[in-house]
Amino acid sequence: MSGLSDWKRSLRLLWGGHFLSTASLTAIAPFLPMYMEEMGRREGVMLWSGLALAAPALSYALTAPLWGKLGDRLGRKWMVVRALLGISLVLIAMGLAQTPAQLLVLRLLQGVLGGVVDAGAAYAGGAVPEKERGKAFGKLEGAVAAGSLAGPLIIGLFWGTVGFRALLLLLGGLLLLWSILAALGLKEGERRPAHVSQHAGIPAVLRELFADRICRSFIMAGICANIGAYGLVSVFAPQVNLLVSDSGNAALWIGLLQGVTWAASWAASSWWGRRNDMAPVERNFAWAAAICGLAVMLQSAVSSPEWLIPLRLVQGFGFSALLQSVFLVVCRTSSADRRGTSIGSASGALVTGQIAGPLTGGLLAGVYSSAFVFILFGAFFVLASLIVAAAARSPLDSPVKGAIR
Repeated sequence: MSGLSDWKRSLRLLWGGHFLSTASLTAIAPFLPMYMEEMGRREGVMLWSGLALAAPALSYALTAPLWGKLGDRLGRKWMVVRALLGISLVLIAMGLAQTPAQLLVLRLLQGVLGGVVDAGAAYAGGAVPEKERGKAFGKLEGAVAAGSLAGPLIIGLFWGTVGFRALLLLLGGLLLLWSILAALGLKEGERRPAHVSQHAGIPAVLRELFADRICRSFIMAGICANIGAYGLVSVFAPQVNLLVSDSGNAALWIGLLQGVTWAASWAASSWWGRRNDMAPVERNFAWAAAICGLAVMLQSAVSSPEWLIPLRLVQGFGFSALLQSVFLVVCRTSSADRRGTSIGSASGALVTGQIAGPLTGGLLAGVYSSAFVFILFGAFFVLASLIVAAAARSPLDSPVKGAIR
């Protein structure tokens, strides 16, 4: 089989892994409080649920660079297999958990053992030809969006028929099967240079990434984008409730609008990926972040939920370009023998936005109106746009269209 066919087949395996892992995790997260109640926990269930929801991000931020470094040493294919296998085992163990404390420990392990998205990005950065990398990152971003759309649908269809425990076991089994397929089907696309005997430590790699003005601006902008996106979680449902008088209809609208956002992201992600192969990625990111920020801000001013549909479509369209562009720039900035460490380190930095966003949103939502919070988090996307646009105009760095080095 030709090398071209090999990387395309590998990309399909990566797409399936991204889709299954994202669908599984987005399916279970909203229903953790109900699962804890099934375990017999009545008091403090919201506290336990909050801890369980935040736990994976905390442990992931600490361990992602370490897995990336190990991938540079042992092979990035095995980091993809390891992440798929880790998520599958955690899901199966969750299906067997008996107490909220056990579930919390398993959620921490999810962050430690997971990381399918950045493992796949590191693999694709070496296996996919350079001129096709933008398209590949776009397809993988589309898999994440498709999984985010499918996850809640899976729960809605199967919760009442098979139960949550059985669903966890089923999802874990599917991911276990996919990890075996990945182990058999993925090829190590990029060999480490033979002369490399020493691997830089994680602090040295971070210094290398942040020493490059363009790469530094993209990581900082990615953090801002994550703050904006994850901060909206705490105020989106209350904002919809204000626009819909019937609580039953409000729940329907919330699900519909979330679906609309992820559907738009899924549809647009490959388009943005192709544009990143053809045009300067800084320009694409700056426009996409600005569009996304404007759409979020305008959601604060609507008077009926129907007006949220086009705005959420635009938000999903713009957001689909952002994180894939950050990974592409990190990939182009890093040397081949450090790519896994670089992407893992950048992922760990980006997760700080996922942690800070909900915390900030939760604090502000108790003091200010949801409309004000929408405007504030929309401004984070605009800030991300300005950071990248300012770096692109600087004469100190050339635009990141091809490889930097």
